[in-house]
Amino acid sequence: MIVDAHSHYMPPEVAKNTAFFKQFWSDSDAQLRLMDSHDVAKAILVYPTSDAHLNMGGWGKLCDVYNPAIAKVVSEYPERFIGAGILPVDNPDQIPQELRRMEDLGLRVISLASSYEKRYLDDAMFLPVFEFSQKRKIPIHVHPQILNPIGEERLKDPLLSPVLEYVFDVSASLGRMMMAGIFSQYPDVKFIFAHYGGVLPIVKERFDTTYQMLRGRNFVKDLTKLPSEFFKNLYFDMSGSASNGTFAAALEVVDAAHLLWGSDFPANRNFSGSLGVVQGAALSQAQKYLIQGKNILGILPEAIIK
Repeated sequence: MIVDAHSHYMPPEVAKNTAFFKQFWSDSDAQLRLMDSHDVAKAILVYPTSDAHLNMGGWGKLCDVYNPAIAKVVSEYPERFIGAGILPVDNPDQIPQELRRMEDLGLRVISLASSYEKRYLDDAMFLPVFEFSQKRKIPIHVHPQILNPIGEERLKDPLLSPVLEYVFDVSASLGRMMMAGIFSQYPDVKFIFAHYGGVLPIVKERFDTTYQMLRGRNFVKDLTKLPSEFFKNLYFDMSGSASNGTFAAALEVVDAAHLLWGSDFPANRNFSGSLGVVQGAALSQAQKYLIQGKNILGILPEAIIK
């Protein structure tokens, strides 16, 4: 079974309040047709991050619209879509209540951005989210932040920002979480980082060698193990990448049991390219099945793997 671990649906009532997502992002029928043409059985609908909360009166009001709308799509196509819910990050006191509502709505993944107004996921406000995730066995998907990501104050460009800053923000978030001890404190949380964790496949070795050098001079705190040891327990989705080289580099960070195929639909519709990378890789058929669907099904809660 092929399962898309990273796709998007923007409810029309939310899309109309965004600058970018008004076109092509609210067409579940088009997604289903593309899924059918590539034998994709299921898809997780994660939030792409947008400016909707700025135009809808805050994250709380956005949650009131977005989460039930995603639940409605899932209820219409229960065998095809898996919903991920968002949280009122501008009102931390309301997060526990929204988490419970998400669960009641049947949303089985928590969708977080890599940062919120420069507050990364090592911020104390997210600890109740991680506690809930660990207790309820609900995975957390981390998507790049597109509003004021790392470096935008120095480089803001319609091409360079999404190519560089969005993925750098994912890597920065992951790194801060590691340094803050989040992965040690919540070892059973299934964190999924989009876009292979940003630049992580490129800098994984540098993380280890630099950490060892700095520890030798007592310039960095003792993490108890090499950074790469933490990375091995995380999950990373392909986000539509059709690069054999990037895929190979990701396999130096984690094994096949921690990689997830994801299309990044509708931003990326080249299902053949990204699936072809997995199918053409020098892996066993069992490993390919893991990446194409068994991994994500194995970390989702309850009986949604039928």
